[in-house]
Amino acid sequence: MAHTFLLEIGLEEMPAHVVTPAIKQLVKRTADYLKEQRVDYTDIKPFSTPRRLAIQISGLADKQEDISESVKGPAKKIAQDADGNWTKAAIGFTRGQGLTPDDITFKEIKGTEYVYVDKFIAGEPVAAVLAGLKDVITAMTFPTMMKWSTHHFEYVRPIRWIVALLDADVIPFSILDVTTGRNTRGHRFLGTDVDVATAADYEADLTAQFVIADADKRKALIKQQIEKIAADHSWTVNIDAGLLEEVNNLVEWPTAFEGSFDEKYLTIPEEVLITSMRDHQRFFYARDASGKLLPNFISVRNGNDHDLQNVVAGNEKVLTARLEDAMFFYTEDQKKTIADYVERLKSVSFHDKISTMAEKMARVTAIVSVLAKHFDLNDAQTKAALRASEIYKFDLVTGMVGEFAELQGVMGEKYALLQGEDPAVAQAVREHYEPISADGALPESVPGAVLALADKFDSILTFFAAGMIPSGSNDPYALRRQATGIVRIARDQKWSLPVAELAIDFIAAEDTANVAPKLDQASQIDAMVTFIKDRIRKILRSAKQRHDIIDAVTAGSSSDVLQIFTAADILASHAADDNFKAVIESLTRVIRLAQKAPAELADATVDAKLFENDSEGALDKGVAEVVAAAGKGLDALYASLADIQPTIAAYFEATMVMDKNDAVRNNRLTELSHLATLALTLGDLDQLVVK
Repeated sequence: MAHTFLLEIGLEEMPAHVVTPAIKQLVKRTADYLKEQRVDYTDIKPFSTPRRLAIQISGLADKQEDISESVKGPAKKIAQDADGNWTKAAIGFTRGQGLTPDDITFKEIKGTEYVYVDKFIAGEPVAAVLAGLKDVITAMTFPTMMKWSTHHFEYVRPIRWIVALLDADVIPFSILDVTTGRNTRGHRFLGTDVDVATAADYEADLTAQFVIADADKRKALIKQQIEKIAADHSWTVNIDAGLLEEVNNLVEWPTAFEGSFDEKYLTIPEEVLITSMRDHQRFFYARDASGKLLPNFISVRNGNDHDLQNVVAGNEKVLTARLEDAMFFYTEDQKKTIADYVERLKSVSFHDKISTMAEKMARVTAIVSVLAKHFDLNDAQTKAALRASEIYKFDLVTGMVGEFAELQGVMGEKYALLQGEDPAVAQAVREHYEPISADGALPESVPGAVLALADKFDSILTFFAAGMIPSGSNDPYALRRQATGIVRIARDQKWSLPVAELAIDFIAAEDTANVAPKLDQASQIDAMVTFIKDRIRKILRSAKQRHDIIDAVTAGSSSDVLQIFTAADILASHAADDNFKAVIESLTRVIRLAQKAPAELADATVDAKLFENDSEGALDKGVAEVVAAAGKGLDALYASLADIQPTIAAYFEATMVMDKNDAVRNNRLTELSHLATLALTLGDLDQLVVK
């Protein structure tokens, strides 16, 4: 007989962002538990609201599957002594299986007899198994945890009730002072407590108490209500998926309503209005058919339409207060110049172990000058990037950003334009924060991309030099995100970005401009390169690149971000070539032998007079061809390395590299070192798995 089981964890209101991940976690943990316990079922249906996490399991089997298996033990010669008595090995084996030596039989495998026992374990009734879900509940983890009362147990919010019903029967267990039952709670204001008769009645019983427990149904209803209001007024409403998810996890019985604000606030930049409505009040904003922002919004209450006019008035009052503040700050901010704000940054700390914000901008200006030259920017791009670097943090000390921190950069662009800055400068001021998340939008302009790189490089170098390197999950200054930004920008712009070499130039430029921090940045260059390569690794893994190729390209000699990605693409594109194995094995042998070259040979030249066979001359000619090809890019480099593979093979066939004669040996090692240096540009090829 198939059964239906209901588990509901009743809680104090959870933060909206926790609800969806939490119910997904409960479903997965339950599915894993049932699989481990050998219990068959048809489906697990999730339910979630701000006050509950629930699952309804349908098609549950009566009991666990029985286990009937033949278990292999030690060899007979180990299980019995010379007199045929059971040894400790045999006794221990059977005890571990819950049996005795009397249950042993022997089976022959490839001429050797082994101990076997036939083991049968009857499945437990499903009711007994389901009681173990207590451990599933208590094992759950959340981004924020709390204790309550005198308990030491931590959970996302205090547990107030638990429903556990197998069909019509309560499955008994307790968590702290809460014991399972059949009583659930309806809407906090509209509903009452209700006893659920059977697990199958759960959703209907809650609906009667003004709780739509199915999150998907609740979300669809919210969307439908918003679309109706918009259609009634001929509005265009962007139903942002993230906002819809958040609102859905704040309500149990949704009722959408419309509100408005005074048109005078439309003189404020719309980003401020949208931030006030969407981010602060969780309102959906409206536009007309032409795309113009309207003085209207749509919100969702957790309740019915009773006295809805009071709810509308309350929401309008709260929004108006925020917009009044915004209007004040917008007006007051324009009374000062950008120069005034930049001057104030001299007393604003970037970090107390590093510098002020003004000093950071001075360093970034020096870095921008290096990058502008490296990327060969034109005069207009260079001028815009440098001017932006001199002012780009000024909006941090404006009243608007003080009130709406999420608008930093956005207000910088607005105010820069109002004060007559070049649009390219204003755009770079806004774009320097991008990307603001691992997969966020990237700067679209060249000055913006350069400024974003410079700002992120300065942050990573200075924080590393100050000893604040991220470890484990600890990254309070978002340096991993900034490193990912560097990688993504370089790749997006198709810019060569040799991190190690550029970092040296950055530090030198800061010294020349007398703006270097009192920190040892040079000692952290290698650590920074490794840190950025770790971000490259993560991006390549997410792109499903082969692990050995990732290991090879990130372990190579190059610190050029774009070159590393290109090398990965090239190796992946040639991995199926008929000669790939031979090429990689030959180059790997070259690299390994080159590692034996004394350090003083690093700048040595090859002396053809010391060649003792034709293969040495042929390889020297081949290396020259590879050098020429390397200047045309990594594609040409790999093709040239592949072309000389037969030459390398012939060389090793005819030549003993480690000759007894020092001069001959060193000459050969020098020749191989030159070739190895070229090959390592692609990566540490020894990491590649070739078959």
